[in-house]
Amino acid sequence: MIRAGIVGGTGYTGVELLRLLAGHSEVQVTAITSRGEAGLPVAQMFPSLRGYYDLQFCAPQDAMLERCDVVFFATPNGVAMHQAEALLAAGVKVIDLSADFRLRDAAVWEKWYGMEHAAPHLLDEAVYGLPELKRDAIRKARLVANPGCYPTAVQLGFAPLLRENVVDVRGLIADAASGTSGAGRKAQVHALLAEAGDSFSAYGVAGHRHLPEIRQELAQYCGEEVGLTFVPHLAPMVRGMHATLYARLTKEVDLQALFEAHYADEACVDVMPAGSHPQTRTVRAVNLCRLAVFRPQGGDTVVVLSVIDNLVKGAAGQAVQNMNLMFGLKESTGLDAVAVCP
Repeated sequence: MIRAGIVGGTGYTGVELLRLLAGHSEVQVTAITSRGEAGLPVAQMFPSLRGYYDLQFCAPQDAMLERCDVVFFATPNGVAMHQAEALLAAGVKVIDLSADFRLRDAAVWEKWYGMEHAAPHLLDEAVYGLPELKRDAIRKARLVANPGCYPTAVQLGFAPLLRENVVDVRGLIADAASGTSGAGRKAQVHALLAEAGDSFSAYGVAGHRHLPEIRQELAQYCGEEVGLTFVPHLAPMVRGMHATLYARLTKEVDLQALFEAHYADEACVDVMPAGSHPQTRTVRAVNLCRLAVFRPQGGDTVVVLSVIDNLVKGAAGQAVQNMNLMFGLKESTGLDAVAVCP
């Protein structure tokens, strides 16, 4: 049985990890930390977990995380980088759901996240945890940087095109929308129902923190720097993410066949039949990305539609998928669920 600890168990990604791990046959959660809620029973904060956990939240210093086999950091940026090294030294595997280890250049990270990186020497070791594209490296990893939600949806949509060198990489466009849970569980005016409901708006157009992460990873698929315009949006829904991706074709190719071949053996990616329009509700609460590819009016533009649940394939579910790989388990263990509909 894998002994798992969760640092920061009171946020949306933390409770999503708890939900998924409650149904995992090979995992026992032994510690869940929270500085502000230490001593509070987990099931009291999250009644949906009654009957699954009898643990209490505990202060990080009392969690004995070094006794775990794996520790998930479901924390704000800037926390995992202070604690990961000690856990690695104790033989614990670390999966960080924040951005602390996603960028390989510490100076770039510090520019976008506005703080000094506390463990730049670990950036080269950290493996970027997108299983469909980094599976072999994840299996051998001690430290996994779980991708962001926008980067997951965007990369899975663009990867087949870039790997086969069939589009102009200088003019990629990603137009993506996320549910309000992507902003976290903290109280924020823009996420209030009266503010976000019945409304749709862009944000971070001048530059979003996920932009360098997406550019960094896309460049690996084509062997050169990419030109990417990324515009995120806030959608009036709790969870879900829809990315519409655009690129200019440079070669004649059967796009449907290309995508189907690329993801033929992937349990967590579904290439839909030609002409389909995937909806966010069809991936609600499951670790799945649904894709559809179009060539409107037979022109030179390819349009890819990519939908995920931002809290599952975009966060906690992908973290469990990575854990399964790191411990030699079937990749979908604990993730075999059917989307909630309606």
